[in-house]
Amino acid sequence: MSPMRALALFVVLLAPTASAARSPGHVGVAVCAECHPAETARWRGSHHDLAMTEASEQTVLGDFTDARVEAHGVTSRFFRRDGGFYVDTEGPDGAIHTYRIDYTFGWWPLQQYLIAFPGGRLQPLGIAWDARAPEDGGQRWFHLYPDTPLTPEHPLHWTSRDQTWNHQCAECHSTGLRKGYDLAEDRYHTTWSEIDVACEACHGAGATHVAEARAVAAGPGQWSATKGLRVDLGDRDGGHWVIDPEHGLPRRTVARTAQHELDTCARCHARRGLIHEDPTPGQPLGQTHRLALLEPGRYHPDGQILDEVFVHGSFIQSRMYRHGVTCSDCHDPHDLQPRAPGNAVCARCHTATRYDAPAHHHHPAGSSGAACVACHMPQRRYMVIDERADHSLRIPRPDLSRTLGTPNACNQCHQDRDPTWAEAALARWYGTRPERASHFGEILHAGRHDPRAAEPRLLRLAADRDQPAIARASALDLLRGAPDPRRELTLRRLLDDPEPLVRAAALDALAGADAATLRALALPRLDDPVRAVRMIAARRIAPLAATPRDATEARRLEQALDDYRATQLATAERPESHLNIGLLELDARRPEAAERAYRTALRLDPGFVPGYVNLADLQRALGRDAEAERTLRQGLAQRPEAATLHHALGLALIRQQRWPAAVEALGQATRLAPDNARHAYVLGLAQARAGEPETALATLRAAQRRHPEDRDLLVAIVDLARRHDEQQLALDYATKLQRLGPP
Repeated sequence: MSPMRALALFVVLLAPTASAARSPGHVGVAVCAECHPAETARWRGSHHDLAMTEASEQTVLGDFTDARVEAHGVTSRFFRRDGGFYVDTEGPDGAIHTYRIDYTFGWWPLQQYLIAFPGGRLQPLGIAWDARAPEDGGQRWFHLYPDTPLTPEHPLHWTSRDQTWNHQCAECHSTGLRKGYDLAEDRYHTTWSEIDVACEACHGAGATHVAEARAVAAGPGQWSATKGLRVDLGDRDGGHWVIDPEHGLPRRTVARTAQHELDTCARCHARRGLIHEDPTPGQPLGQTHRLALLEPGRYHPDGQILDEVFVHGSFIQSRMYRHGVTCSDCHDPHDLQPRAPGNAVCARCHTATRYDAPAHHHHPAGSSGAACVACHMPQRRYMVIDERADHSLRIPRPDLSRTLGTPNACNQCHQDRDPTWAEAALARWYGTRPERASHFGEILHAGRHDPRAAEPRLLRLAADRDQPAIARASALDLLRGAPDPRRELTLRRLLDDPEPLVRAAALDALAGADAATLRALALPRLDDPVRAVRMIAARRIAPLAATPRDATEARRLEQALDDYRATQLATAERPESHLNIGLLELDARRPEAAERAYRTALRLDPGFVPGYVNLADLQRALGRDAEAERTLRQGLAQRPEAATLHHALGLALIRQQRWPAAVEALGQATRLAPDNARHAYVLGLAQARAGEPETALATLRAAQRRHPEDRDLLVAIVDLARRHDEQQLALDYATKLQRLGPP
């Protein structure tokens, strides 16, 4: 080997696994700045510019002067050595190791630090620096999960797969990112064009634009219609905002139809899942991502933020969105700051004399209660100190707080008062307003508690085009499960809805439908213009692969299934993706392929509980009961605290009629998940079969007290009491069942 070739090989071997590598067509900030110096100057120092940087004296904000932090029984030490920044902290094996800080991540109000790990991974340290001023409680180290005891086995531990930067964070903190994940080796070779969120992250690759600009500047060249940009973020319709003299409200002179800007921002400012890796901005969000709906645990039933969902899912619920407001109407797209300070940003469209006045907000002028955002964009803290505003721009609804338990801006400030007080105050100030008569949150709340009883209302909400598309889709999402032919007419209409969120949710509601229904309703949606909708159509039609079909349909189905697999492999490093592929293969009656997918999920994450449960269920269906039991016990060796695994093992033992062992396993599941009604129900039935009727009745009655509207528990109690000559008890619970009405 020549000396030069040996040197080249040495450089390759030592090259970082996350690094700069210019993507095709990207030119970089310096080139953009030649013609756009003002925009570049505003961008410099913005949160986009500082989204990620190499660790240096200029970029590291934290105290690395031998600072020590204790959290969860571990003392971490932050220090300097040989010009670098280091931390001694707990590693994946539970021991203390020394790690070098490679990159800073974020800037304000907190800064995190990235550390290189084997396999090309970068891991964000679980201890962050509070960048706020000392008077605001800042300039300190703090743990991001102060109330959650974290061991290296916990999915929130900083070294875990769930915390890996390459999957969780990278897409939105760099420009021209290529994740470069290799499934066979379970490793990354992640590259970026620029380390931060630069011009081409939003405007797209600029090489063609620059070439046209230079040709025009040189003389004979001329601009193309798009000026060489794949996405045009400017308004070209001549529209602008004016005040409607009749109502005193803002309106746009031309209805805004282009969504390029909103879709560009949504790629990162939304709770969503990747389904196609494509760095081209401006295309509909559903071409590359699937937006999270108003699901329990993420949003309150009325759509207010609960978990960290960022802002897009909130904003598209708003009247502002419906009337054509977009991100840059309120925020400068380059420095990211509001277009004006305080209430002045709202007064650009909402007349200050009418709205920024005590007659409207009923608070002393200049007070915190007089701020528009205090009432219409209440904030919630995430990552301990980061306050995020709810962008649904809603009118406070203390009446919903009283009936649904949702928060409201009034009582977030006046915590010594109750929602009834706030409701009365609003009635005094503004009178009874017609929009307060109903809210989609009431229907979603009912659907979360009993979707069968709420089904007619959920279907009406889904069909109501005056409601936000995300709420309509969420109503359909609550109806997933056993198919009901009575829904078919509504679903047929919704599959042609103009909103892709609604079309996708309508397809999901077809889960379990018969082959004829799938052919009639789901198959045509394989041609939907939005990938997120085609993805769900492909998932729904998988059972057709196991039915008689002609050659043309067979080819179409196979292509659709391949496309669905591709959407899952966009996140091939995630065990959930392979679980989804396994479920697809199972529906297509391809058990060998399903088993391979489940085993891939477990290879990636040996503690992945759904992988064990589904693999064992497949083995049971194939008559491999002993193997299924071994699989579940292997899972419990990894995750002994997993109630689902204990429950599945109990069911496996029931099938073998090993009643005492089944009761033991099911009892452990119930102890670990005491609020799971199904676990208690199965335990009670197993106790009865094991010859313990009194214990069974006690188990079932205790569970029914926790879940007074659970019909299965009531029926089981009535049946068991009747069979053991407890007639009065049976009558009492039969009366309770009757009070619930028909199912």
